Amino acid sequence: MSFILTCPFCGPRPVDEYAYYGEVTRRPSGSPTLRELTDYVYFRDNVAGVQREWWQHRTGCGEWFLAERDTRTNEVLEIELPAPSGDPAP
Repeated sequence: MSFILTCPFCGPRPVDEYAYYGEVTRRPSGSPTLRELTDYVYFRDNVAGVQREWWQHRTGCGEWFLAERDTRTNEVLEIELPAPSGDPAP
């Protein structure tokens, strides 16, 4: 199913202009165990519903941003730029 995604800089564009980089995850803190690292690298929640995701406007301005999207309907609920530190806002 195709849908429209709004780039924070270029405005609404067809989703095929973007690259999807997966749901937002949190890096393990401190000195993580092998299990924690494995979970971080390989496992995702893959929810049927609303999740926060990384996107890049690859054929436009090239900027990275976060989208909150309902995976059941592809409805985009919110678009935001990542926090200046590079970590997504909670």
